[in-house]
Amino acid sequence: MTINDYLKLDTEGTDSLITDCTVRVKKGEARAFKQGGLWIYDNEIAHIGGTCADGDLIRVEDYDGYFLGYGFINSASAIRIRVLSRKESEPVTPAFLREKVRQAVDYRRRIMDLSSCRLIFGEADFLPGLTVDKYEDILVVESLALGIDRLKSLILACLVQVLAEYDAQIRGIYERSDAKVREKEGMERTKGFLSEPFDTKVQITENGVKYIVDVENGQKTGFFLDQKENRRAIHRICRGAEVLDCFTHTGSFALNAALAGAAHVTAVDASALAIDQALENAALNGLQDRMDFLVRDVFELLPELADAGKQYDVVILDPPAFTKARDSIKAAARGYREINRRGMGLVKDGGFLCTCSCSHFMDPELFRKTIEMAAKDAHVRLRQVEFRTQAPDHPILWSSEESYYLKFYIFQIVRV
Repeated sequence: MTINDYLKLDTEGTDSLITDCTVRVKKGEARAFKQGGLWIYDNEIAHIGGTCADGDLIRVEDYDGYFLGYGFINSASAIRIRVLSRKESEPVTPAFLREKVRQAVDYRRRIMDLSSCRLIFGEADFLPGLTVDKYEDILVVESLALGIDRLKSLILACLVQVLAEYDAQIRGIYERSDAKVREKEGMERTKGFLSEPFDTKVQITENGVKYIVDVENGQKTGFFLDQKENRRAIHRICRGAEVLDCFTHTGSFALNAALAGAAHVTAVDASALAIDQALENAALNGLQDRMDFLVRDVFELLPELADAGKQYDVVILDPPAFTKARDSIKAAARGYREINRRGMGLVKDGGFLCTCSCSHFMDPELFRKTIEMAAKDAHVRLRQVEFRTQAPDHPILWSSEESYYLKFYIFQIVRV
């Protein structure tokens, strides 16, 4: 499709997209859904009435026929139904989807700059399984559920049209539905253009820092927009500082530190591709003279730095998720404890540690306890400067625990 095709698609229709199929849940089941969640699991279903195919939109009732919602079904997934509407008077129609999209856009217009941000954040925007990021005039979409995948073109048309109403013209759309989790939905991993082709290296500006975002080959959709406010928060502690940025990826924290006036920044990542992109971003901002970039395994490098007696005013730890499943939490906690212990040991007395976890399985209390144990191991005391979460374009829906995943601390390290 072209962008003009999206603009012309009818998104105001009121014909219901619900099939003639009704699912009833077991008595006493679907408690999480009834408390505000959007998911109903396979072991909570008692009966399916009528004929439906995977991905179809269906009606959901309680064991006694009481209406619960409209959602899409997938027999290949443990999450059997993802609900889109909880009101019987609001079946899923093109107009219904357009209103959901408008609400998502309007929320972000009220709380932040729309130039580059997450416009749709799955369950937190009541469009389960769908992520859409905006990089200037480019949209990048990730679809992780079969039912939402079938609605993808219609939802993108709604988004392009709503943004046009606000004078935000979209030039192109790229799909990054290449996450392994799609296979759990019985779907193939895919990526490619959903509009006319364009240069997939897109320049954006965030917090005054310029970046080249590779929407085709970068991590996730190309950039980690969720750390926007946290990157800004380090500015005031980096002026004149010697900074070590671990797991730098394409250099986002390191570049913010340098732009804020750091004396020197050392940025480290195990990926040569990421470091090449970080070097490109440093040159784009004219900051390369105050920055060094190392292709190294952080777990191997930190002990070497300690043995060499290196100390920094600011150490930043932004590792990838050490766990993506509940059964590996203990191993992940050991990893977070080790990396934080090592990081704390490299901070000067009175310096600062910035540390975070992006795994929602590493809940806030466990992460706090892990950092506390790391501080005891390192024989330091922590003075908390602030605790932060993900940027507000990644809203936390309290009834959807998976929407809360990013935990970010700034501590002062005190050696007394």
